[in-house]
Amino acid sequence: MRCFMQISGYSVIHLNVNGQEVSVMIKPSHTLLYVLREKLSLTGAKSGCNNGDCGACTVLIDDMPVKSCLMLAVEAVGHKITTIEGLENAAIQEAFVRNWGFQCGYCTSGFLMVCHALTKYNPHADDTIIEEWLQSNLCRCTGYEEIENAVKSIITNHIEV
Repeated sequence: MRCFMQISGYSVIHLNVNGQEVSVMIKPSHTLLYVLREKLSLTGAKSGCNNGDCGACTVLIDDMPVKSCLMLAVEAVGHKITTIEGLENAAIQEAFVRNWGFQCGYCTSGFLMVCHALTKYNPHADDTIIEEWLQSNLCRCTGYEEIENAVKSIITNHIEV
């Protein structure tokens, strides 16, 4: 379903963000990260590398992690977008706090989104699967052990995601 109309180089698109339908006027070249941050004031997804390497911009598209700097906003039409602002009271958030899974915090929202999806889709993930999923994001403060411990605390305690 194409949900946009053309207005002098801009398009009005309709997105489902954190369970709410929103309309936003964009240029066809706008990334989802740009639209979330600059048009919708959802600043949890961070602009790090802008080429898909760091994962600070990770959001969930239909409950799967996607680097929003690599996705055009128009590609998100018809999909469910969840940002860190929409991840309310998720078990992984508490696990990050309990296990000190953050340092400077810049990468934290991206890691939370990846780890939330990991614990949802792989509730019995072993060390290899956890390591594979965590490779999609970078922590410049090297807080990987604490992040991994947070994920393992959810998996080993069979906490409902």
